[in-house]
Amino acid sequence: MKGGETVDVLRDFGLRVIQQRSGYRFSVDPLLLCDFVGIREGEEGADLGTGCGVIPLILARMAAGTRFVGIEHQQALAELAGRNAALNSLSDRITIAHNDILEIKSQLPDSSFDLVVSNPPYRKRGSGRISPVAGRDGARHESTAGLKDFLSVAKYLVRVPGRICMISHPSRLPELMVEASGLKLAPLRLRMVYDNPDAEGRMFLVELVKGRKGDLRVLPPLFVNNGERKDR
Repeated sequence: MKGGETVDVLRDFGLRVIQQRSGYRFSVDPLLLCDFVGIREGEEGADLGTGCGVIPLILARMAAGTRFVGIEHQQALAELAGRNAALNSLSDRITIAHNDILEIKSQLPDSSFDLVVSNPPYRKRGSGRISPVAGRDGARHESTAGLKDFLSVAKYLVRVPGRICMISHPSRLPELMVEASGLKLAPLRLRMVYDNPDAEGRMFLVELVKGRKGDLRVLPPLFVNNGERKDR
């Protein structure tokens, strides 16, 4: 472990995750997304904007025989994700690619994956407060790629009848639905996440598919308090 780093333990999955002490650190959102996905044995998946690689790590632990490519445009985070795969003896199942989302179509063949997941930056470029901590804004604010780009690349990568699962801020939900419709991606599941029954929604989880239609199912709300989930 390098200076300025911590090792966090995810006991439920038998994982140790190296993170930057003062840079971007994952929250409960990737854990909620992994639970929402419903990963199946033997699936091949891609994670757009993998950060320290926590989503591929968890999904690899959740289902045997799964393989993932984690794509990250920040070099320091991409290197960290690769070290995390090695630390947890998952380098044979998790590959980390240091690439910009906008370059993926020239780097990977289309229809390559059963599953594409993403916890994309939820703030538009130039919006909200700018963090004084290096590395945080690259994960929270859009840089070169916007939400439409993430959806377009996800559609390119996923094979029929695979699926796309994302978590994002409620303020982006109307935009996501409009862009998904334009790309002919059909939403199949939607779930809102709340801190408590009296709070406004803090995040949403959505599953999209290409090449087929289906009725949207709005699942029961999910309450998360102090990092602990409570279904209702």
